[in-house]
Amino acid sequence: MANKTEGPIRISNYINGKFVPSYVQSFASYSPSNGVINAWIPCSGQADVDQAVQAATNAFKSWSQTTSDLRRKILNQIADQIEKNLEELAYLETMDQGKPLWQSKAVDIPRSVLNFRHFANSLSYQKGTSIVEPESGIVNYTIEEPVGVVGLITPWNLPLYLLTFKLAPAIAFGNTVVAKPSELTSVTAFRLAQLLGQTDLPNGVINFVFGYGATVGEAIVNHADVKLISFTGSTATGRRIAQQTASSFKRLSLEMGGKNAAIIFEDADLVNNVEKIARSVLFNSSQICLATSRILVHESIYDQFLPKFIECCRSFKIGDPFDSETKVSAMISKDHLAKVQGYVELARNTAQLTYIEPQLNEKNKQGFFTGIAIVTEVKHDSPLMTEEIFGPVVCVIKFKNETEAIEVANSTCYGLSSTIWTASLDRMHRVAHRIQSGTVWGNCWLQRNLNMPFGGVKQSGTGREGTDDSREFYTNKKTICIALDLNSGH
Repeated sequence: MANKTEGPIRISNYINGKFVPSYVQSFASYSPSNGVINAWIPCSGQADVDQAVQAATNAFKSWSQTTSDLRRKILNQIADQIEKNLEELAYLETMDQGKPLWQSKAVDIPRSVLNFRHFANSLSYQKGTSIVEPESGIVNYTIEEPVGVVGLITPWNLPLYLLTFKLAPAIAFGNTVVAKPSELTSVTAFRLAQLLGQTDLPNGVINFVFGYGATVGEAIVNHADVKLISFTGSTATGRRIAQQTASSFKRLSLEMGGKNAAIIFEDADLVNNVEKIARSVLFNSSQICLATSRILVHESIYDQFLPKFIECCRSFKIGDPFDSETKVSAMISKDHLAKVQGYVELARNTAQLTYIEPQLNEKNKQGFFTGIAIVTEVKHDSPLMTEEIFGPVVCVIKFKNETEAIEVANSTCYGLSSTIWTASLDRMHRVAHRIQSGTVWGNCWLQRNLNMPFGGVKQSGTGREGTDDSREFYTNKKTICIALDLNSGH
């Protein structure tokens, strides 16, 4: 499928183990690095979602009763298929999303393998509660039962990576799935559907319906037979999902936006950490919810830090994602590029701007590229400081003391992650306890252990994902209480 001479990929829905041709209009999805049509996506709707939900409902009857050993085996089979096709999937991901190919190979696809292997292994460690009361002859214990048909809605920035982070636990714990990948990046999900046919996964356990959020996404969210929704995406869409499901009390996990702060204290190791901080800003072309977009620097080292940071950002090549030297590549779409450039213009007009131009070859001239914007002398209430931009625009400001740094870091409506850079372990713990975010990294960034809970506070979301948190989300806990007749023995 990854033959580089092929034209656009025609996506079909995957329902009940079969590819269902679209008999409705399709729309184009463009490769961000060159502006060329990469895929045709079906304009699916309610009927397609109904068909997928019915398939998942039918499959749930048997899948929910399978042994954990069988589910573990099948999850590892899926991981094997992704791993076997890593090179192809990485190429498809870069064509479809625009991220550097080295990142697809080193991060996105390997993490997709890990997601299935991790949750397969987690099935070996079932955690139930039991209480025996011999004096009253009562035995209490708990079991965890799958919820049913679950709806998964995933974003365009880490397409296969985040899709599999939801798929793996959903099916590991006995649920069946109707998933809607982003309409901007549907190709690797489509290829995954093809690979599922090489495993023992029963038909109907995983179903993909492709199309727009306003049609497919809303149909999944509002379907009475979809018992829970796991969503990663914008805060605006997450808010709408919460509103639409409020009356049905549908279980939700919403991982949404971020406006993440890095706090750099006067004792921070700039020699070894400036590049790490720059990477936290620019990884995935800053199109990641965990990206640092506000850098708070102690006033005593601000003049030392800023030129080092700018110099480091200049060393990050912006351009062709298939160039192994590229660190920052294209924005996902023409519309998103215009949004990011609008913030760059705001910075030109209201603050001080250092702008690092992309280096484009001829084949990338029609791609969706912007430069790196480093903004200084910016007001704390500027949209540049408070709104999620999701592009390579970062504000660098001074602070006087610890209290001020914490106040500024907490001053947005978001609370997904933050980083603290200091040599003081006491300060690290003290500040971390006061930062309002779901994750705080100290002298590092994007170190993820799947056993640890992941999610945000405030408008960054609700719910957590990770080994135990995903198990709790995708299962219902039942208490069984049995009276034993301890006096009836012979």
